[in-house]
Amino acid sequence: MTRSLQAVAYTRSSSLESAPGVRRLGLETSRGTTPRGVEDHTRFFAGFLTSPQVASAGLLAVADVAGARYYQQQLRSSLDPVVTGNGDRLRFESFSGCGGVYARLDVLAAGLDGGEVGHGTTNVDVNNPLRDALSRIGSDDPLHMRVGPDEMAVTTLDGPVVEKKVPLPDRWLRGFAEAQVTAAGFDLRAELPAAEAVRFLRSLPRTGARGSSRGVRWVVPAGRVLRPTTRPVPGAVCLPGPERLIALQRVLRHASALRVYGPALTGTAAAASAWEVVLPGMRLTLTLSPEASRGFSGEGGVLDALATDEAAEDAELISVLLAWEPRIDVGDLSAASGLPAERVRAALVRLGTSGRVGYDTAEAAYFHRELPYDAERVGRHNPRLRAARDLVSEGAVVLDGALGTVTAQDGHAHRVRDDAGVLSCSCLWWAKYRGGRGPCKHALAVRMVRRGAVSGQAEVLVDGGAR
Repeated sequence: MTRSLQAVAYTRSSSLESAPGVRRLGLETSRGTTPRGVEDHTRFFAGFLTSPQVASAGLLAVADVAGARYYQQQLRSSLDPVVTGNGDRLRFESFSGCGGVYARLDVLAAGLDGGEVGHGTTNVDVNNPLRDALSRIGSDDPLHMRVGPDEMAVTTLDGPVVEKKVPLPDRWLRGFAEAQVTAAGFDLRAELPAAEAVRFLRSLPRTGARGSSRGVRWVVPAGRVLRPTTRPVPGAVCLPGPERLIALQRVLRHASALRVYGPALTGTAAAASAWEVVLPGMRLTLTLSPEASRGFSGEGGVLDALATDEAAEDAELISVLLAWEPRIDVGDLSAASGLPAERVRAALVRLGTSGRVGYDTAEAAYFHRELPYDAERVGRHNPRLRAARDLVSEGAVVLDGALGTVTAQDGHAHRVRDDAGVLSCSCLWWAKYRGGRGPCKHALAVRMVRRGAVSGQAEVLVDGGAR
């Protein structure tokens, strides 16, 4: 597994301080991207929180996920949350060390008071003393929050005084991207009122003493409640590893509703889902991978978009048009770029793989952000994508007609078939997952060669001859 060390530097540690009549929460930022380019310790907001208790609990929940492993819990890891300023809101995001849980707290305009929200993305320091201080907030006395250094620190501090170095595996980066792509296929499946939301979430099992998973469950909406079911009946939602929703316990007493998102279930296979707690002026969302032992990095939802030169060129064009929007409108981008909506969506998927867009299930829309990591590694190091490119470069793909049966060879012959645009394969990967975790390397290689044959930019062996 490829990994690197990520250095995150701050001018000081984040802290919660008391002053006469007000408490001051200072969240320190690291190096990040803004409309002005890359900046050290950018500042996004300075103002009051309308619901201090709720915001504190939500921040702690995001930090819980950042420091958690819900599978193989004996291995610990922690990466500071990411904060994005979108002009009208602040988004705090994190991803679990096991790569199977994505968390986001959206502090909306109604949750902020008395300050303008900037634009950009960076890491934010959430240290143990700050966590302890936030957990002791027991009233809604005025709380002033600053995201980024104060003005005096900007002018007087020469450089970072706090630095953290944490492992950054490629699969963690891929998982962050796949979580967004997976969520883009969700629809709202159920909405529970506050009392029922609390009852349901408190009834879920917690991780056992040995950290063993409780497995996959299904629930089915019945009016304004969720009822368990032993199998994925029509209308059911998958709840994979219900103990992974433990971070939501932090905010339950402030909840006004619980919204559940997921794909339409077409079989018995486990599926990802998203669980959103509606809070005063905020939303806290946890997105779960299909199984506790199965992170988002292997889902393969981005591979088709990564495999095409056309999507790469489209993504470069679309990226120029992004302006830190809290809600990206595909129609507007289509009009501005001259690209059809389908190609804009493919470009957004590709941008997601480099951390440049996220997906908000509540608004069914992408949003612009720039993850402060070397996320371009996602495309370069994806094992299936790399293997498919090797097959193409070795001339191991033979097309048998433009739209018919395709044979790919990597030492063994594999038959790749095209059924109305859906490629299936005779390999073990397809037999095991049936497309549920994205295309196999053979199908990817076939798509690359076909697109190259159409554009005239690839050498393809057809009927045994070079073209």
